[in-house]
Amino acid sequence: MASIDYAIVLGYFVFLIVAGLVKRSGDDTSAESFIVGSRRLTLPAFVASLVSTWYGGILGVGEYSYLYGLSNWLVFGVPYYLAALIFAFFIAERARKSEVLTIPDQLNIAYGKPSASVGSVILFIMAVPAAYVLMAGAIVEVIFGLPLWVGVIAGTVFSLVYVHFGGFNSVIRTDILQFGLMFVGFGVILATAYVGYGGFDFLVESLPDSHFTWHGGNSGWYIAVWYVIALQTLIEPTFYQRCYAVKKTSDARKGIFISILFWFVFDAMTTTTGLYARAILPDLSNPVTSYPALAELILPIGLLGLFMTSLMATVMSTIDSYAFVAASTYGRDIVWRMFGVPENRITLHTRIGLLLTGVLAVAIALFLGSVIDIWHHFGSVGTPALLVPLLSAHIGKRRMSPSVTFVSMLLSGGISLIWLLSSYISADSSYWLGIQPIFPGLAVSVLFYLLCAKDTAKVSNIN
Repeated sequence: MASIDYAIVLGYFVFLIVAGLVKRSGDDTSAESFIVGSRRLTLPAFVASLVSTWYGGILGVGEYSYLYGLSNWLVFGVPYYLAALIFAFFIAERARKSEVLTIPDQLNIAYGKPSASVGSVILFIMAVPAAYVLMAGAIVEVIFGLPLWVGVIAGTVFSLVYVHFGGFNSVIRTDILQFGLMFVGFGVILATAYVGYGGFDFLVESLPDSHFTWHGGNSGWYIAVWYVIALQTLIEPTFYQRCYAVKKTSDARKGIFISILFWFVFDAMTTTTGLYARAILPDLSNPVTSYPALAELILPIGLLGLFMTSLMATVMSTIDSYAFVAASTYGRDIVWRMFGVPENRITLHTRIGLLLTGVLAVAIALFLGSVIDIWHHFGSVGTPALLVPLLSAHIGKRRMSPSVTFVSMLLSGGISLIWLLSSYISADSSYWLGIQPIFPGLAVSVLFYLLCAKDTAKVSNIN
């Protein structure tokens, strides 16, 4: 990193703050304006924000493609495309037509306040961007040579300061900038690697044969598990929030279709970059750093700073979006709904929630210290509790009663949590019966639905 590289990175931080703090004409401090931008989100902004927000795990993608090659697409690509397609076909337009502000609003309409309150707490915890601030800290550590904890705090502060003032509109404006940087940065490193080392023939000659297989050396069962984990997309709060905010109802579905195409292209870029990293740096001690290590080796002054900026942009676009979802869940769905504060104070409490979210994200990131563990643990507990109730609130004619839904959410999430904790008390750190914790909770939730769900008209009569 030369002076000009550092100048590019620092310039990005400054521009990000300025862009985030600029207020659009007509912005106000109402809850609807602060949380969903008064529902004026255009299709291009919808796509740019959704694409950049949903790709924050960039270092994890680099690690997996470095170790397992093209299999990265089948693990971190295809299952999420399929889940996003399901969301687009069956949920996106229904979510927009609901005219609610948050997922717990929808749970409240379908099942009442107790279930909405449980869902609020679960969503708040799931949305805390601990995994992404940990990645931001790792990138800051690589760029500036600072201790990890300093990088984690710095990445969190820079990602949240403009959101505090501008809310959802600031998130969208900065996401558009970060969307562009993602593609430019990886386009630069791919072009440099191709010119300097060659194309497909070079990769074939330099990589293990397993890197060009569908499984990458892993078992089919291991890959299949990721298709279940991808179902988290169907309760993905950033998807719902952007659907709630989009101006035209039809753009909710159309925007997800277009986003899938961009994810496909970006997956091609990131996977190929991981292959080049393995081919050029076969003995890398820490595959998590495969992207920055490759960049430091092959990129010239200026382009190195641009690529490092693109890595930061990819991660920070996810930090600000998830942190804002957590904060709005706290301000509206926990403080307002559960404790009855005045509606005109939701924006204030959302800002307080943003501070709380930042503190929790830093604490969890530094305590667990593993991106994969954070993804796994939080998703394994939250998904079983929310998936079936939220889907049935939007899709189909059968629904559980409010009291049954409340019990189902508590039991399914609780069983998965207990199953997760079993690895900490077993001698070999394995889960009970060798079963991943997401499955027992999902089984309980599905069983409740199959045994207790009734026609929605009958549920209404019960209420």
